[in-house]
Amino acid sequence: MSEWTRCEVSPPPEGVVVNTKIDDTNGVRNEQLLKRYGRLYFTPDSSMYVYYTPTHWKPVPIEGANL
Repeated sequence: MSEWTRCEVSPPPEGVVVNTKIDDTNGVRNEQLLKRYGRLYFTPDSSMYVYYTPTHWKPVPIEGANL
């Protein structure tokens, strides 16, 4: 299983759907699939952006792969 990466250290690649979450002193929340374009994060179909910036991301597992 892939480890989470802090967005401030290494942002996710642009235009690639990744798992994201907010994980801070208030706990873990808003875990969902998003993709980044510049400083904005969009739903996978690019129909809208979210009004927050995730703190962590990790790659989406490839179906059928033993991760």
